[in-house]
Amino acid sequence: MAGREIPEFPVLLVDDEPAVLSSMAKILKSAGIDNLHTCADPREVLPFLQKQEAEVIVLDIAMPHLTGDALLKTIHEHYPHIPVIIVTASEDIDMAVGCMKQGAFDYMVKAVEPNRLSSGIRRAMEMRRLARRYDSLRDRLLAENLEHPEHFSRIITRNPRVQAIFRFIESIAPSSETVLITGETGTGKELLAEAIHAASGVTGPMVKVNSAGLDDNVFADTLFGHSRGAYTGADSDRKGLIHQANTGTLFLDEIGDLSAASQIKLLRLLESREYYPLGSDLPRSTSARFIIATHQSLSELVAGGQFRRDLYFRLQTYEIRIPPLRDRKEDLPLLLDHFHSLAAEKLGKQQLSVPPELLTLLETYDFPGNVRELRSIIFNAVSRQKEKMLSLQPVRESMGYTGENARPAAAQQGVVFPKKLPTLKAVTEGLIEEALSRAKGNQAIAAGLLGITPQALSKRLKRRRGLRGETEE
Repeated sequence: MAGREIPEFPVLLVDDEPAVLSSMAKILKSAGIDNLHTCADPREVLPFLQKQEAEVIVLDIAMPHLTGDALLKTIHEHYPHIPVIIVTASEDIDMAVGCMKQGAFDYMVKAVEPNRLSSGIRRAMEMRRLARRYDSLRDRLLAENLEHPEHFSRIITRNPRVQAIFRFIESIAPSSETVLITGETGTGKELLAEAIHAASGVTGPMVKVNSAGLDDNVFADTLFGHSRGAYTGADSDRKGLIHQANTGTLFLDEIGDLSAASQIKLLRLLESREYYPLGSDLPRSTSARFIIATHQSLSELVAGGQFRRDLYFRLQTYEIRIPPLRDRKEDLPLLLDHFHSLAAEKLGKQQLSVPPELLTLLETYDFPGNVRELRSIIFNAVSRQKEKMLSLQPVRESMGYTGENARPAAAQQGVVFPKKLPTLKAVTEGLIEEALSRAKGNQAIAAGLLGITPQALSKRLKRRRGLRGETEE
């Protein structure tokens, strides 16, 4: 028997023969489909739909007073979103084709096997769910404002892509489906998981598990728990973290580090929502919401045979990719103000003045460690500050802009040279112009980008101006 399924709205069964209605209702209930409404008079269908939505309509063709094909046409005209399944004693192909052209979702004969009826209704119900999900997602993504901005208050951003992620989260929040969060280290995957937990409205707690470094036995014991005597030293029963997260959220981070055996256990858990504590033969079930995160590319791990393909597909229902900080530079002023205030508060220092060129310096950097690295850079600068103005020197040092050996050689950075090499003079001129452009004219910042001292850059600029003056004369 399939799992019990109660549709949001009733499945409407329409047939003028009470025995047929009773038979269909028994078939569907035995298949786990509940919330049914039967109707023996086709004239009552439209008044019913005016007062009550239907999930699916199962409709007989040959009925007195109002034929099924005429009723189908009216239903499709006024309620096109409701799938209609035609069930009739006739095997007339032309009739079947005509009904499908009028908008029927499916066509069956009354001698249909019970599984055929229940599977057809399940397909129609799934189509309704997908349509509702699409409508909700569309409305939420097109909306300008969040319904509950407080759920996202810890994530500081004005980036349109991140704000679209917030709207997407609100649209999927009521669903119990697993969410996969991907993004580089330091982008804020855990904060986003907390926002999903808050937006979902679940009553239980959010329980966090970091998979990195967990072998299969530790992973199973941590998540599933164990029974007394399951292994040497297991002197008492231990309830795992899944039990703690029941009716709440289980956040499983660094999923890409799981062993092959642990991946199988996780797949079974996500599919059946059942698990076995170590040493126990009795399954336990969970209603926890699962949020999975990784900084690794799961598609690359799948291609390399390091991650199960079926588990990867199972995780792709709702996937959220957080953009790196280098792609959301408009957030730098907000994050700078936030981390500056936070650092002053936590380090017991007065909030310092921030030189305007600091933001320009930050905009030249790619932040491989993302928001987490920016936080460390600002905390380091504030901790070392002795004057009233925040110094740029600790920031430059954190970024590696500290002198002649600050940047790796071009070959080490993967620079691709053109087939026809430019002259050294042309390359030098171009690099200086690009550095000054990125630094918005600030020579100290430009020098850091070039890996030379400000004095060396100043000499080059003076020499260049001198040569230009001579040429003009």
